[in-house]
Amino acid sequence: MKNTIGLDVIGFLKIYNPQTGEVFLNKKNAIHYENMSDALALTLSNRGTGTIYQMAFGNGAASVDATGIITYLPPNVTGQNANLYNQTYAKIVDDTLISNNSPSTNKMIVSHEAGKIYTDVLIQCLLDYGEPGGQDAFDNGTNLESSFVFDEIGILANYGTDTEGNVITKLLTHVIFHPIQKSLNRQIQIDYTIRIQTLTNMLTI
Repeated sequence: MKNTIGLDVIGFLKIYNPQTGEVFLNKKNAIHYENMSDALALTLSNRGTGTIYQMAFGNGAASVDATGIITYLPPNVTGQNANLYNQTYAKIVDDTLISNNSPSTNKMIVSHEAGKIYTDVLIQCLLDYGEPGGQDAFDNGTNLESSFVFDEIGILANYGTDTEGNVITKLLTHVIFHPIQKSLNRQIQIDYTIRIQTLTNMLTI
């Protein structure tokens, strides 16, 4: 009989207005376990890929009917080429990259407490007043299919570049929620935590 170690990854996020403290969303997300396992192996073996790169936003995961009932699609967490249903915006959150033009507000923080069997990666992303370009002036829009009325967020890993120099990405997590509008009159802060936890005392024969 020998001891083995299992590994679990969970994610949860909070979306809020950093100026007023208003919380728009606080929930867990879905993990793409195939891509996550691949990314963890690549980073542990120092292959230069598999690292967290972007937070992506989309508007294709929920629909609202005339009576206000919201219908949600399932998270895309199967298949290596899984992606958001309709990605409309993305921000680099790897604060070690020179291509990140706001590393103080779009960044990652690794947190571990001695003696605990988990480590947290806090991914922070700020959608400032002036971004994205083309958004409505006020958060009272009625067109829920607008590019910047978000209902899905994903964390994307960096898998190098293609022959044209474009970054290749893979989806690590996917969360779907009620539509939230980004407009010029407010900031939106996303605190997205990925917790990596070992499961001890598992026995095999």
